[in-house]
Amino acid sequence: TLGPPLGGYIVDHFSWPYIFYINIPIGVIATLLTLQFVRSPKYAEKKASHEIDWLGIGLLAITVGSLQYVLERGHEDDWFNSTTITTLLVTAVFGLFFFIWRELSYKNPIVDLRVLKNGNLRIGTILSFILGFGLYGSTFIIPLYTQSTLGWTAQQSGALMIPAALTTAFMMPIIGKLLQRGVKQQFLVAAGMLVFFVYSFWGYKIITPDTGADAFFWMLIARGVGLGLLFIPITALALSTLKGQEIGQGASFTGMMRQLGGSFGVATITTFLSHQNMVHRESLVSRLDINSAAVQQRVSAIQHSFIAKGMTPDRALKASYQALDFNVTKQAAVLSYMDVFLYLGIMFLICIPFVLFVRANKKQKIDLAEAMH
Repeated sequence: TLGPPLGGYIVDHFSWPYIFYINIPIGVIATLLTLQFVRSPKYAEKKASHEIDWLGIGLLAITVGSLQYVLERGHEDDWFNSTTITTLLVTAVFGLFFFIWRELSYKNPIVDLRVLKNGNLRIGTILSFILGFGLYGSTFIIPLYTQSTLGWTAQQSGALMIPAALTTAFMMPIIGKLLQRGVKQQFLVAAGMLVFFVYSFWGYKIITPDTGADAFFWMLIARGVGLGLLFIPITALALSTLKGQEIGQGASFTGMMRQLGGSFGVATITTFLSHQNMVHRESLVSRLDINSAAVQQRVSAIQHSFIAKGMTPDRALKASYQALDFNVTKQAAVLSYMDVFLYLGIMFLICIPFVLFVRANKKQKIDLAEAMH
């Protein structure tokens, strides 16, 4: 809830690197509180230092770190035209291969991959990936649109997200009660995906080069409701057929896949926006015939407005073409954002039938403490 508006305030009043520096004291406090209050579960046996899977930890860090860098910087560095991106992608692939080999062959693996034999957990990790894709992708696309197209400040864009975040927080205890009363996780997840589709299609319909702030309110409330219906039920669904130590392992998988889904979402959306922007711009430019009476009238009207402001006719004509080019670029960007909203919604809509066929465990109660991770 505090992330987007606080980040926007810091960017507007200080400098953007401080949005990273602010995590240092928070991380220190979290570490101290963890050391003070978090205890190992009773079923976990303490191991000596030499029994810990240090190599597995290192391989996991190398794999995820390399993949995160590729996803975050790939578009900016022109993907495989960059030696660094190519090298790190190869590193991530080999790191993943050796990590899987290590975890399947070591006596005390840091991540027990065998738990993925559970069908519900496999489905849950996939759904967590999709949730992360939609959650972080939509969190990324809305401020980007409002700042680059509508000209809002970072703080205004961050404040726009507060109602949706509060709605999600409000939904959490309600979803917990519904799960405890026996409502099937599949139905809640399917409902959440349907609501998220409604939100995405709503965004597709309302965004324009000059959409007002009021138009976003109920759309973002729908986003908050949809995410509220997805967060806990997806994790609960993934863990519903696990027992004992498997629950902790399963929760770690869903959390990691949600984060990776977010990274993939931001990278994919960034690349998709760039591609669609070129496609729509070419399409719009192809329809601007200089011999068209409508185009000539538009250019003439802009030229006269610049002349009225004191420009010479030659400079006014040049400025008119520049203004027309700016409008085309802006319209192409809006059409690209519309495509993102539409395809994001379709992705969630397609998942609904698959969710409804997932097997539920009727006998085991849902541990909401695990589901909140």
